[in-house]
Amino acid sequence: MCSIAGMIHFQKNFLTYRRYNELLVREMAQTMRHRGPDASGEWVGEHAAFAHTRLAVIDPDGGIQPMSRTVEGYEFVITYNGELYNTQELKKDLASYGYVFSTDSDTEVLLYCYIHYGEKCAERLNGIYAFCIWDSMRQRVFACRDRFGVKPFFYTQTNSSFLFASEIKALLAHPFVDAEVDATGLQELFAMSPARTPGVGVFRNICELRPGHIMFLDRNGMFIKPYWKLESHEHPDTYEETVEKVRELVYDSITRQLVSDVPIGTLLSGGLDSSVITAIAARHFAQEGKTLSTYSFDCEGNDRYFKSTAFQPDADRPWVERMVSEFSTDHTFLECNNADLIHYLTDAMYYKDLPGMADVDASLLYFCREIKKRHTVILSGECSDEIFGGYPWFRSEKAFQTPAFPWCYDLSLRENVLKPEVANSLKLSDYSRMRYEESIAETPRLSSDSLEEARRREISYLNIIWFMTNLLDRKDRMSMASGLEVRVPFCDHRLVEYVWNIPWEMKNRDNVSKNILREAAKPYLPVDVLYRKKSPYPKTHHPEYEQLVKKALSEVIESPNAPILTFCDRTTLEKLCDEGTSDYGNPFFGQLMAGPQFLGYLLQLNAWFERYRVRIY
Repeated sequence: MCSIAGMIHFQKNFLTYRRYNELLVREMAQTMRHRGPDASGEWVGEHAAFAHTRLAVIDPDGGIQPMSRTVEGYEFVITYNGELYNTQELKKDLASYGYVFSTDSDTEVLLYCYIHYGEKCAERLNGIYAFCIWDSMRQRVFACRDRFGVKPFFYTQTNSSFLFASEIKALLAHPFVDAEVDATGLQELFAMSPARTPGVGVFRNICELRPGHIMFLDRNGMFIKPYWKLESHEHPDTYEETVEKVRELVYDSITRQLVSDVPIGTLLSGGLDSSVITAIAARHFAQEGKTLSTYSFDCEGNDRYFKSTAFQPDADRPWVERMVSEFSTDHTFLECNNADLIHYLTDAMYYKDLPGMADVDASLLYFCREIKKRHTVILSGECSDEIFGGYPWFRSEKAFQTPAFPWCYDLSLRENVLKPEVANSLKLSDYSRMRYEESIAETPRLSSDSLEEARRREISYLNIIWFMTNLLDRKDRMSMASGLEVRVPFCDHRLVEYVWNIPWEMKNRDNVSKNILREAAKPYLPVDVLYRKKSPYPKTHHPEYEQLVKKALSEVIESPNAPILTFCDRTTLEKLCDEGTSDYGNPFFGQLMAGPQFLGYLLQLNAWFERYRVRIY
């Protein structure tokens, strides 16, 4: 994995001031050096300048970027962040057309794939990626992002220049880009966050190339279109055929992603998703005479303070121990204490460039840094719940009756903390409803769906383009902040396309959550692990954390110049800090973020305004 950055300007010749433009694009990339600590490079052409920082995973010596190849007298240059899991198939195909490869890197394969197939190359890719190519033959730039947005791509246009980067901080490093937020940005921060509207970068004039989209940029302007989208159709397979097909797709996706020239391991919570990945990976390693390394997460004091809820029915550790014993993995139990959670709140905000999931992000950042001491590549179980229907709201009556995002029905906590005049201006509920309706209108329909199935398809679509993207965004930033690559096998588009159209009575057969995946995983997992109830990412239940976050927020609002007081009512904030806020059974976002996490979010928001010197536009 890596970071990419670049500048394009068709009315300027970058070569006239080559050294200046090289230093400028380098400065952008160096803000993201954490994503690529192993190498860096720049390329400057007449109308484009690219930069790259590299985390070497495949062919450390041969994959230097930006990479340039000349074909029929025309130069093509790529800066690329990602991994292709069908590299060998693509390479064999391209070799049949006479292409000769001088490296073993997927970067070279990807560049030749574009040279040969043009924009149609995107449809042939299996992997996680964001890349930009200068095409001297067509005098244009081509950019592409993977189907689910595992890898980021932000951009802005200013003073006739087009700028792009893996992270927003790199765009802000350019002298023409200011850290500003307008009404839409504030509505994103207070109504939608820690999620973001697809394509919206929160900062004024900063956008995001949506997942599954390609972009062209030439003298005539910019053109963006989707190259992939979910399609709804009748599911032709029997139940038995469906189980077998899911099994084949899951197995193939996991084993494809075990290829690496650096140490690789898995995250293991003892839940269904991480256990399937670990079981298949452990068997694969055993066939090669190797032992798989696994990691699990927890927070200090959870052995004493954990309380079961509908969202979090049991603790992970006993299930992790069960899996470690069954598959003889080299396991490391990682634990984060409350002081680390508070310490990493601001760092987590910085690496995301936005306030996020508070201590949930902070703990992940801490854990990723610990993993990086031994490993560079890790497989993780994200995205399974979104595509197989594992979250409570897939079967909740409220989700079917309430026209709202099912992870955030109630905005009252967010609205009540605002000053009355700010709340009246931002109209958070109206903004959230607008974004909800936009997404519902995009949902791929199937005319034969019942009303219930049609609504469940809407909920599934919301989960994939909103909730799943938010978790992938979080995982990318916290892991890459540590120079750690995280792969997500359940994000394989072939698997998602197939599962999208499996009827609910198959997915949830016998009223068993994610039944079709459990059936598919039977050859790999012990029965007790196979039917363990879902339990999300572990967060702290220690009361000390709540006291620490209250104390920190109290200290912030003692200052009359605290940015957060521009928007939030001081008396309301003082009341939140003085009174109990814990409500672990009724999160304000998703399944994890309750009262203490809301206070942590406000701390991150204040730190964001200070760190980025954000101006209100």
